[in-house]
Amino acid sequence: MSHADTDLLTFRTLYDSPMIAVRDYICRDTSCQRSAEEHTELNAITLLRHGAFSKHLGRLTATADVNQAMFFSKDTVYQVSHPVDHGDRGTSFNVAPAILTDIVRELDPSIDEHPDRPFPFLTGPCDRDVFWRHRDFVRRLEAADREPLEPLWADVSGLQLMADVLEAAFARHGIRRERRAATASDHAERTEAAKAYLAAHMSSPVSLSEVASSVNASPFSFARMFERQTGLPVHRYLVLLRLRASLELITSGIDLTRVALDLGFSSHSHFTDVFRREFGQTPSEYRKNAK
Repeated sequence: MSHADTDLLTFRTLYDSPMIAVRDYICRDTSCQRSAEEHTELNAITLLRHGAFSKHLGRLTATADVNQAMFFSKDTVYQVSHPVDHGDRGTSFNVAPAILTDIVRELDPSIDEHPDRPFPFLTGPCDRDVFWRHRDFVRRLEAADREPLEPLWADVSGLQLMADVLEAAFARHGIRRERRAATASDHAERTEAAKAYLAAHMSSPVSLSEVASSVNASPFSFARMFERQTGLPVHRYLVLLRLRASLELITSGIDLTRVALDLGFSSHSHFTDVFRREFGQTPSEYRKNAK
């Protein structure tokens, strides 16, 4: 990605789960000369938020900037240079190998023949939607110490962002998309089973892997299937389930902290913040107005 000198390149972990790791990086190298050879240990996707860098593989050169995603394939050796004199900053995403294969399989069924080489390209477009979702995703992760972070939201949002980046790259490079057919009835049945699971576990922390496993689906496939069937991401569906269930409890006079904890919120303040964003008033105000 950039020079290996730790004084010039620093990483900071924003989020790390068994499904996806997200790191902020800052590269202070401004040299237009090629770096020493570097080695990629994991498949990674980089989205920039500032600056640009060029990646050199032999005679092949590709440049990443705020309009382009850069793909790093595992076990490749490359060099880096900078076309501008102010370095670069961005976000590095590492998707768990099995989930990355699952994502790419929807775009390239031949991935099972070469699971260690999921990226048949170096760059891909970063359209307006992806650009702003990336920035908002990073902002939410950076605010985790002030605003409680839902791992279910982070996993689903991060994986969907990567899936959309990959889909755009496959389309840009003219690689035909071939989805494997799955019956609508199977998806509907699994979605209904997932709804039952969410209702039964509404009071507990719910992870993407747990709910996907409950319906015998891989995490990414489940997340896509659930949103297509319901029109909502699974984390959003669960939040609405909890919030709407809270209305009857609030008007019944139960202590609001108990309501919050019984419905899976981390604290009274977390519940209040989410409730206000959804309904435009606090739980206390809703209780008062409902009398």
